[in-house]
Amino acid sequence: MLNFEFLNPTKIIFGKGSHKQVGQQVAQYSHNVLLHYGGTFLKSSGVLTEITTSLKQAGITYTELPGVVPNPRLSLVHQGVALCREKNIDFILAVGGGSVIDSAKAIAAGVPYTGDVWDFYSSDKRPETMLPVGVVLTIPAAGSESSDGTVITNQQGPYKRSFVSPLAFPKFAMLNPELCYTLPANQIAAGGADILAHVMERYFSRTPNTDMSDRLCEGTMKAIMSNVPKALQNPQNYDTWAEVMWAGNVAHNGLLGKGKQEDWASHAIEHEVSAQYDIAHGAGLAIIFPAWMKYVYQEDTSRFVQFAVRVLGVDLPYQNPDAIALEGIRRVEAFFKSLGLATTFTQAGIGDEHFALMAERACGNGTQGSFKKLNKQDVMAIFELAK
Repeated sequence: MLNFEFLNPTKIIFGKGSHKQVGQQVAQYSHNVLLHYGGTFLKSSGVLTEITTSLKQAGITYTELPGVVPNPRLSLVHQGVALCREKNIDFILAVGGGSVIDSAKAIAAGVPYTGDVWDFYSSDKRPETMLPVGVVLTIPAAGSESSDGTVITNQQGPYKRSFVSPLAFPKFAMLNPELCYTLPANQIAAGGADILAHVMERYFSRTPNTDMSDRLCEGTMKAIMSNVPKALQNPQNYDTWAEVMWAGNVAHNGLLGKGKQEDWASHAIEHEVSAQYDIAHGAGLAIIFPAWMKYVYQEDTSRFVQFAVRVLGVDLPYQNPDAIALEGIRRVEAFFKSLGLATTFTQAGIGDEHFALMAERACGNGTQGSFKKLNKQDVMAIFELAK
């Protein structure tokens, strides 16, 4: 196990009706906020009214900035930065899933910065200060509600880039499983794939002697794979959504990878796919991750055997470790398919015309990942496996 430090300063407020307390939480930081969210669901469901009522009761002035879409756009971030400066807003309240939260973090970084906020995504420059951000989570998937990262898409590339900073942790996140009841099936499926991928990026590590971390990851993965199908079958079951929402948070709050070297190649590769084709991040991961697994498993077959046996219950009369590992990978692919997700580019309607460009952008002048360091040719091979 490697040396590490662990701190997650985000306050989690979990449970029924928790979002109705949002005014009390925001008032600890500001009385002039940007209310940032996505589509029309929040209005039609009445959730936005409940939130604005709570803000008003706490004496908070708010300015709305809707319009966030999956793979959140730099153009809207620029609008948010300008709006905050114009109205002297000093707090961002994100209501939604990972795209909204990432967009809110970008605005929070951009407001006090004299340059273009894209600098933080396209270089080694990091913010020296950020506005505080609070979250009401409505889509468990990205884990951005208690992470130190943010991902934004610049359509002029198109480029999809990220940065991490301890300043990017939200001050609080309100997790009410009731807000998930009306999520469409495609968002449930893509969200489940995203959560699972967050854990797998940490689990598939070459660092030895990490049994504690491994067991935490395995339990989280089993909870995800058990409960996401239940959420699809009965989307108004509170207990099911409580498991999924908490698993999504734990999967990306920094705990599960401590003491080991994490990978993150599949995420970096998928970012190029979703930048180019605007596919949902989780849906892209359902295509990339099984292909990555097939390509790299022989770097440490024992790790994939452990995954197959402990997480997926592979109990077949195989003496060959390769066969056990491949059966585990097949079951991951089958899980994604059972959620209604495409597991190949062909199934998703994506051709191979941009493979070389995406591979080049994924690796830049170096490599991606640590389980196996991947160069451009490796990424091209993974794309071919994903066809």
